[in-house]
Amino acid sequence: MADVDIDDVDKAILYALQEDARNMSSGDIAERTGTSDSTVRKRIQRLQSDGVIKGYSASVDYQKSGYPLRMLLYCTATISERGDLIPDILGIDGVVSVQELVTGEQNLLVTVVGETDSEVTPVAQELIDMGLTVADEVLVRTHETTPFGEFDATDRTTDDA
Repeated sequence: MADVDIDDVDKAILYALQEDARNMSSGDIAERTGTSDSTVRKRIQRLQSDGVIKGYSASVDYQKSGYPLRMLLYCTATISERGDLIPDILGIDGVVSVQELVTGEQNLLVTVVGETDSEVTPVAQELIDMGLTVADEVLVRTHETTPFGEFDATDRTTDDA
């Protein structure tokens, strides 16, 4: 069950923003949803204040920007500490994301980027120094994302015309 009530208009707004938030105007979204520009702006404001939209960021191709190495570090922390460690982990140079995992022995997934092996490898030692166990290291070649399909209202509508 969702913490916030999200209807089809909200889902369409979220889908559009995931596609291209920078170039998607509220007017463009209003056309897609069959609502007004002001309705879309109010909905976006509500989704932000409810914490559904956490922020806006650039999707960076680290390889093209001079940081060809992306490493995933699967770590184990005590269950009572894992959530509290996330801000400290994010403070380590080269760390770009931390995911808290709720199943399996490894309960934190740390993503690190760097130019060379000598930049990404020390992160594992910093994690160990924080009391984590680094169970596995995986080097990633590519990473692509797509908007969440359940937010795409056009996939659920049929055209009877």
